[in-house]
Amino acid sequence: MALPNSLARKYPNAAEEWVWYWAFPATRTYVDATGRRFRHHLHQTVLQRAFKDALRLSGVAKAASCHTLRHCPKCQSLDQALWVEAQIHDLLPVLYFHEVFTLPPCLHPFFRRDPTIAYALLFEAAAKTVVDVCRTHLGATPGLIAVLHTWNQQLGYLPHIHCISTGGGLSLDGTQWIASRPRFFLPVRKLSVVFRGKLLEAFGVALAQGRLRIREAAGRFLLRRAAIQKFVVYSKPPMAGPEQVLRYLGRYTHRIAISNERIFAYDNGKVTFRYKNRRHGGRTETRTLSGVEFIRRFLRHVVPRRFVRVRHFGLLANGIKVHRLALARELLDAPAPPTPSPPRHESWEETYRRLVGKDPLLCPHCHIGHLVVVGDIPRSLATPRMASPSRSP
Repeated sequence: MALPNSLARKYPNAAEEWVWYWAFPATRTYVDATGRRFRHHLHQTVLQRAFKDALRLSGVAKAASCHTLRHCPKCQSLDQALWVEAQIHDLLPVLYFHEVFTLPPCLHPFFRRDPTIAYALLFEAAAKTVVDVCRTHLGATPGLIAVLHTWNQQLGYLPHIHCISTGGGLSLDGTQWIASRPRFFLPVRKLSVVFRGKLLEAFGVALAQGRLRIREAAGRFLLRRAAIQKFVVYSKPPMAGPEQVLRYLGRYTHRIAISNERIFAYDNGKVTFRYKNRRHGGRTETRTLSGVEFIRRFLRHVVPRRFVRVRHFGLLANGIKVHRLALARELLDAPAPPTPSPPRHESWEETYRRLVGKDPLLCPHCHIGHLVVVGDIPRSLATPRMASPSRSP
């Protein structure tokens, strides 16, 4: 398999891996100047057209693309583990607190009509609330990672923001690290009031500027209803070390709505899944939905194209993170994280075992046998029915 120059440099062993060699081969070969015959991978537009054809044949009315596959509850576990591993270098030896910012249901129409703008305003309001209140009460700028979360255990629509914040931050003049109290970070009632004000003000400005597709009169009515309701904000005790912070945050970064482990059965067009009933002490119960209703609920949580649902603010903001983290470690007298050595090429199986702690080739039924490759399936040179010929050389 021949890869383009940039991909060949980035993934030096990819040409020999099954993902490129078997899963996405082009339908045609070519001969280079030396007389050697090569085969490229499929052009991205081939998969995009095939996905659109499959979507049309399935009868799903919601707009979707290959981008939607990043929400697959099964495919993202390895990417999630790699992301967590990469975040270790940004952790500081301080306490971390967990905040959750929720909003009343009367604001949900904004998010359904204009999810890209509404989610962005939700991010900004939650982050500015933490930063501003921390500066007021502690005189410090914290670092926080915010994650968008839009579902509950029964796949209902419930947009809210999870924040993992440092327990304290850099002083406003940048000369010292100011830590919070061991079991208390910021007053919850203050966070709730400030968050409500910032979010409603942001929606009001967006309405006045015509950035939202909802009619201004209807939008103002929804904002007035929200202004008289309480915005519930949770601030949980410090988490037990940076590793638990990352493990918790990793649950929300690379998947949405439901994991495969919670899907209990599929029979006669109905899906049965498990959920925790919070009203009964977290008791595990089951619920059955029609396949169409299950898919409808799942697709409500697919974020807009190119939308980033994990964002960094405060001293972890992308533009100043490197400098601010170095300064924070200096003030905390903490050693800088070791510079990672050039990565040794390892197969996806080795990476999965190292990061997840499970053997992906282990038999899921007997937990004894292992998958063994006994032969190669010859590639078919026929053009797939749903895909057009490759546009690569």
